[in-house]
Formats: sequence, C-alpha cells, structure tokens
Amino acid sequence: MLQAKLSSRLPLNALLRIHHGAYAPCVHSLSNRFFNTEGGRTRGGLHSDCSVLRRVIYSQSAFRPSLCKTQHYGTRSFSLSSAAVVNSAPAPVRPYLRLMRLDKPIGTWLLYLPCTWSIALASDPGCLPHLGLLSLFGTGALLMRGAGCTINDMWDKDFDKKVVRTAARPIASGEISRMQALVFLGGQLSLALGILLCLNYYSIALGAASLSLVFTYPLMKRITYWPQFVLGLTFNWGALLGWAAVKGSCDWSVCLPLYFSGVMWTLIYDTIYAHQDKEDDVKVGVKSTALRFQEQTKPWLSGFAVAMMSGLVAAGVNAEQTLPYYAVLCTVGIHLTHQIYTLEISRPEDCWKKFVSNRNLGLLLFLGIVAGNLWKERRDTLLQNEEMFR
Repeated sequence: MLQAKLSSRLPLNALLRIHHGAYAPCVHSLSNRFFNTEGGRTRGGLHSDCSVLRRVIYSQSAFRPSLCKTQHYGTRSFSLSSAAVVNSAPAPVRPYLRLMRLDKPIGTWLLYLPCTWSIALASDPGCLPHLGLLSLFGTGALLMRGAGCTINDMWDKDFDKKVVRTAARPIASGEISRMQALVFLGGQLSLALGILLCLNYYSIALGAASLSLVFTYPLMKRITYWPQFVLGLTFNWGALLGWAAVKGSCDWSVCLPLYFSGVMWTLIYDTIYAHQDKEDDVKVGVKSTALRFQEQTKPWLSGFAVAMMSGLVAAGVNAEQTLPYYAVLCTVGIHLTHQIYTLEISRPEDCWKKFVSNRNLGLLLFLGIVAGNLWKERRDTLLQNEEMFR
C-alpha cells in the first residue's frame, strides 16, 4: 500500500529535490521503493519506469548511499566524497559546481589520465614523473572538463529537459541562465589559459589547437553515430600535450600510438556509458555508438580493445619501456576482457559500474609506465657493470 502511494504521489519535482540533496539521507531506501513500483509516467510525460529510475540513481553519484550523510546510533558520520563536498557548498555556488560536474569526478579522471601516461613516458630513465607538471595538468583537466560540460549543457539545454537523468542539470532546470553559463565558461577558460601559459611555446600552440574539438564535440551527437570517436580525439589530447610539456616537442613514434590507444579506450568506455541513455537518445533524436552497435556492442568493443593494446605496445617499444610496463599491460588486457565479457548493456547500473572502473584501469597503466621507467635505470646499470667486467 505504501509503495503504491509513493509511486502515485511522488512527482518529478520531488525527484529533482532529491537530486539537490533535500532528501539525501533517505534516498537509498526511497530508491529501493521505486524499483518495486510499476512503470508509469510522471507529470510532463517523462518516463518513470524502473529502468529510467535506475539510470537516474546510478548516473548521479549524489544518489549513492555511501555518498550521503548518515546517522548511526545517535552519531553522525560525514562522507568526504565529491558529491558531499558540492552539497555542503553555499547554495549560490552549488549550481555552478554541478554545472562543471564537480560532484561526478570520473570525467576529470578520464581526461587527466592520458596526460599522466604521456608525462610518465617522457620522464628521464630512472626518474619519477615531474610532480609539478602532474599537478598543473590535474588542475587543467578539472577546468577543461568543467568548461566542456558547460559548453555541452548550453548546446543541449532543450534535449536535457526531455530526459529524466539530465532534467535536473542547472541550465536545463533554469537554475543558471545561458548568459550566466557563458560568463562562467569564460572564467574557466581564462584560468585554463593561465595554466597553459605556464608551459613551453610548443605546448601552448598544441593546447590551443584542441579548442576546436572542445567546442564542436557536443554537436556531433546530432549529425553522426560516432560522437564517441570525436570525444576520444578531445579527451586524449593530453597524450600529446604531456610529452610536449616535458620534452618541448612531440616524439610522434611514441605520442601517436599513445593517442590512438586513448581514442580506442574512449570508444570503449563511452559506448558503455551511452548504453545507459539509448532509450532516451532515441526519443530526443540524438545519436551514439550504443545505438549504432546495438547487440553487436561486445564484438565492436573487443576490436577497440585489441587496437588499444596494440597501440600501447607500440608506444612502449618506441619509448624503450621495460618488463614492468609489459607486465602491467597484461593486467590491463585482462581488465578490459573482463569489463567487456561481463557487460550487460540492458542494465544501466552495470553500464555505470563498468564505466567508472576505467579510472582504475588508467591508474594501473600509469603505475606500469612509472615502474617501467624506474626499471630502465636498473637495466642500464647492469649493462654498464657487464661492460666493466669484460
């Protein structure tokens, strides 16, 4: 009886209030009630069936019970997650933090990790990656990911209004006007430019060349079933920029295979991500590789995985990488195989889980590059010792 009342009386604006944190402490139990209700329609004609609600909950990290403030035996425990930080920010600031997706940091990680690979590969043998550059690129990734999300939401305002998962975004919901978003975008790009100007001239020119991709990517879903490919070109620009920041120019024999691998990686994880939204994408008329591949998704992803691994091997060979790097590549291959083999494209929560697991894959590859680079000094020392005793 209680479930029936909840399903019939909780309108879309209640869902939006939950998104904004008003009902955060009890959202997990509420979401469980949703999953047991029959499908129907909310006010405004938006679908509220189980699959759509799962998409809302698993795509918004603020909905996760581990990210909410909880109370146990009279004491309060607070999470230090990104969503909790955003929810604790002053009310006027909160919409801007959500606009740049500060509450969902996975996108920043996926933009940042190719930069770390490139910086680590360019490091001198036996040396750790330059911590200053890693920090600089991390800040740049945060700002550019925020700028990209702002541009995306400005372009997609009308689309976002029609989809439950995106209806609560600040521009679509009216919390932030397009003019306010434009001013905010200018601020983010200005800060990002300040970071870029800290690099050498070659890197400045190379970084500026990526802006055309940043601005045009959001339009691709309107004209092609391959917007994930354009996203890959955009998100992995750091594979070129990181090396240039260290060396002052690109060694294309290393940078191009690394960049190619990153693009293939993006096609894998963003196709998985797009399967969460394929029903809504059809309704609003946008395209994706998820709609292009349909039930043939796993064979396509397997092909991308093979191409990605081939590019990483080529980059390693040309960068004179060592045993630890190739050992980690084997682990990366196993991770990709498991990710693709166990993927359930009809379950949005599984797609989200597989999507976010790519952060660990990227970190693992970074550690493999660092370990392989440190191993170079040991190998060189052994060779020198052998020559001395001859």
